[in-house]
Amino acid sequence: MLIVGEKLNGTLGPVAQAIKSRDTRFVQELALKQAEAGADFIDLNAGTGPQEEPESLVWLIQAVERVTDVPLCVDSAEPAAILAGLEAVSRPALVNSISGKEQLLSEVLPILSGRSWGVIALLLDDQGIPGTVEERLAIGRRLIARTRAAGVDDERVFVDPLAVAVSTRQDGALLALDTMTKLREEFPSIKFGLGLSNVSFGLPARKVLNRVFLTLAVAAGLDMAILDPLDDGLYSELRAAELLLGRDRFCRTYTKAFRAGRIG
Repeated sequence: MLIVGEKLNGTLGPVAQAIKSRDTRFVQELALKQAEAGADFIDLNAGTGPQEEPESLVWLIQAVERVTDVPLCVDSAEPAAILAGLEAVSRPALVNSISGKEQLLSEVLPILSGRSWGVIALLLDDQGIPGTVEERLAIGRRLIARTRAAGVDDERVFVDPLAVAVSTRQDGALLALDTMTKLREEFPSIKFGLGLSNVSFGLPARKVLNRVFLTLAVAAGLDMAILDPLDDGLYSELRAAELLLGRDRFCRTYTKAFRAGRIG
């Protein structure tokens, strides 16, 4: 399963300050730590105001690409920032994200046509986050029709079924898991990705909840998670779940992680 390192996010205080002061060393060291911890992608979210975000995101991309070859995940809710970021990256990246919101679809999808980038597709639209599995499936069908029309293969689409905080909606995790199962029945080639920590927002001992939910999501067919790769407990849970579910051929990934001191 793919790991997207979540630590370089401008909504986090120290990262926000580093972006504001253009602290290249801080950003590069945090990127390297995530790469060394096994991140397959490094998420970059500037988290600044709409006017500043394109420039800040480009700065982040350029700083990180100077120290690691790990692919980047260009993360923004603003089409202008996504487009600026995609123009700045020097190698194929992951776009985080599109959704059923028409502005994002109409402005971001055209630049993906003919490129090899993957894309995270959130199951929400201009009406917000749907409250039922069926509503999410309907958005998923529309999104996949649009990505196909833009020439983006199903294998490069990571659908995020949106695990909302269980502190505000008790079935928030179950809705996401059920959506994954049912959508894959219709579209067997698509992949699934999650922003893992959303599910535990507002609750104590969040790491415990994140670890258990990750195991449940892997069992439901999760292909990618945006998470903290520096959390050895979470990393251990992931590798153990993959092994027990038959997704780790000859136990290679698990034993490699054990030898590296990441498990046990």
